[in-house]
Amino acid sequence: MSDDRSERSDGKIVKMEIDYSSTVDQRLPECEKMAKEGRLQEAVEGLLSLEKQTRTASDMVSTSRILVAIVQMCYEAKDWDSLNENIMLLSKRRSQLKQAVAKMVQECYKYVDAVTDLPTKLRLIDTLRTVTAGKIYVEIERARLTKTLANIKEQSGEVKEAASILQELQVETYGSMEKKEKVEFILEQMRLCIAVKDYIRTQIISKKINTKFFQEEGTEESKLKYYNLMIQVDQHEGSYLSICKHYRAIYDTPCILEDSSKWQQALKSVVLYVVLSPYDNEQSDLVHRISTDKKLEEIPKYK
Repeated sequence: MSDDRSERSDGKIVKMEIDYSSTVDQRLPECEKMAKEGRLQEAVEGLLSLEKQTRTASDMVSTSRILVAIVQMCYEAKDWDSLNENIMLLSKRRSQLKQAVAKMVQECYKYVDAVTDLPTKLRLIDTLRTVTAGKIYVEIERARLTKTLANIKEQSGEVKEAASILQELQVETYGSMEKKEKVEFILEQMRLCIAVKDYIRTQIISKKINTKFFQEEGTEESKLKYYNLMIQVDQHEGSYLSICKHYRAIYDTPCILEDSSKWQQALKSVVLYVVLSPYDNEQSDLVHRISTDKKLEEIPKYK
């Protein structure tokens, strides 16, 4: 979308009526100076009145700059009440521009990691999760915030709550998220489900990952995570043939094949679990295919 067109919170595409960039260029430094002098509220009020004009004129770039400046000033002043209040206020303003809200949320997302006080961090996450709820244009930021919240809950020993929080994300439907990040989210959902011994849900979630993804470059770490999680699920189910297949997938990974101790361990597990599997045509076929692997000569006990 070009800079003179933007989308309002009600979904309407609007064209910029007045360009306020020169006014914003002049007013921003003045308000930033005020805030640094300890006159934060005065600075924010000045920018809020200007924001009303830029928003009404559908000047998306200027509105974005003002929203970002307001939250920056609150953050730099360490005025957490003002920061949370203004995030809520600015996101709910009538006919607010989606791109401006997105820029503000992206700016505030940076603050979450920087805040060290846990209650302050949790309140900021809660505010940002509230203003991003149900908004597709900030779905990635909401997902990342939710993952951060789940990590905090897990570290506090609230593993069940962490798993529950992360389950609310349906990242597989997010069109704007990179495939690799989607997979990482799903793997984290699986890991937390296993942590609370919810193996049925783990199986359901695992089906959201197409294993062809692991053929792509740069996915080895994710691939190993996935198959190690699947091994835990199938160990619970006692599905030895499935475990054998998971170890074969691990064994066939370049970074494993490059390390003799790692491929030997993986291949030993492949042999062990195929032998433990009940006899049928599939098991028999797999035994034959595994027995043709020349690397077995290096671990003769397993040949």
